[in-house]
Amino acid sequence: MKKLLQLLEDDCTLTHAQLASLSGLSEAEVAAAIQKYEQDRVILGYTAIVDWDRTDRESVTALIEVNVTPQRGDGFDRVARRIYQYDEVESVYLMSGSFDLTVIISGRSLKEVALFVGEKLAPLEDVTGTATHFILKKYKEKHLVFPKQEAQEERFVFE
Repeated sequence: MKKLLQLLEDDCTLTHAQLASLSGLSEAEVAAAIQKYEQDRVILGYTAIVDWDRTDRESVTALIEVNVTPQRGDGFDRVARRIYQYDEVESVYLMSGSFDLTVIISGRSLKEVALFVGEKLAPLEDVTGTATHFILKKYKEKHLVFPKQEAQEERFVFE
């Protein structure tokens, strides 16, 4: 069944017939397994990976290092829950190393992201420091390579 999960993670658009063929299971077994995985919250959702740079949507993504004071009994969980409830937050990870949490957010502009950090994230009780890193270009995400844009799309015109 791990094979089925890996196939779904790689491409959730595969049909039950395709999944059955690739996994060695029957279509009925695939359907039953997927339903059980969804009920047990092993599968949390399905998503498409979009190269927003190929659209007219303006967007900026930031990775924010967050240092926090862990709470007795809750550790980092309480502050992580508080952070991931914001709509701007795409992901939150507990880290090892020189900072505690990684928060990934997207906004329409650098200013919007900066306002989120300055007005919502940094002032939270138990947050002791942040460092924001803006993603300038994506090369690969979730095993998918972002293709290089055509030369005319890369050219900048300065007048």
